Amino acid sequence: MNDSSIRPGQLTTRAKMQKLFGGGDREGIVPSTTTPNILIYTDHESGKEYGYQDGWLEEEDDQGPVFEYTGRGRYGDQTFLGQAGSRNNAILQHVDDGRRLRLFVSAGKIPGSNSDAKLQRYLGEFELDTKQPYTIREANDPAGNRRRIIVFRMRPKGKVQHIPADAIEPAEKTRAQRVSAAITASSIAEPPKNRARESRRSAQPSTIADLRKSRLLDEYIRHLEEQQHEVGAFQIKIAGTTITLKTDLYDATDHVLYSVKGASSRDEIRMAIGQLKDYVRHIEPTNPKLTVLLPEKPHRDLHDLLHREGISVIYQDEKNYVPFPFS
Repeated sequence: MNDSSIRPGQLTTRAKMQKLFGGGDREGIVPSTTTPNILIYTDHESGKEYGYQDGWLEEEDDQGPVFEYTGRGRYGDQTFLGQAGSRNNAILQHVDDGRRLRLFVSAGKIPGSNSDAKLQRYLGEFELDTKQPYTIREANDPAGNRRRIIVFRMRPKGKVQHIPADAIEPAEKTRAQRVSAAITASSIAEPPKNRARESRRSAQPSTIADLRKSRLLDEYIRHLEEQQHEVGAFQIKIAGTTITLKTDLYDATDHVLYSVKGASSRDEIRMAIGQLKDYVRHIEPTNPKLTVLLPEKPHRDLHDLLHREGISVIYQDEKNYVPFPFS
């Protein structure tokens, strides 16, 4: 058998796929030791128990559709490190390792079988989104404890089955949930890169501004925590959509909602204004102070723009954080 014997939409079983591609017959993420493939299995019903779903996002961008898949790890924070994170890391590094991601969805019990084995419907081959390979969210584990989960953002590679039955259900109502500041992507440690070659997956922040933002956000969180401030963020689901928005930072002690940028440019500040005005509509308690955190002092005209929108500015001056006065 070869991979041409399985087509998107075809029903199969784990046992048949084990014979075809190699790998085990258990787990949701199954890296093969005999072929350059990673088999990914998902069940639409299982994630609902814990407050998340795998499936197609309803919204598409200029790169096409996205399938969200939640990483491995039922209890505690999910990770890319060590034995616990090895299968998540296999997905993350699949391009560098020359492996293909093949996605399957549970399709009910195998007719006539006395076992718990299920049919599997093959969706096709995927790859990680090169701009944002994954996002970090909070969800409950089976014991009801909040923890960080890794949600991979996968793009079709070639022909795949894309049907409404595999879409994430739109939110019934808009809900903004207070979560830990640890949902920032920079808080998830990744294994060191192989220095002998350049990674092609682009899973790290891809621009200087992205890197500066991550560093500035991490440092400012530590600064606030040293001042005994209670910090966090908001995870916002919008009614009628499959979108999950995340704010950069919320200081509950001073009731401040932040947008953090890695550059003090006009484009970045315009984006910060839009994000804050979008998020603040859904935040409770209402009417937080809106603030943009920047890596350096902005131009006076941009400060005037923020002032007219009722948004404060704090910028980094070496290791100090300086409010930009409205005067």
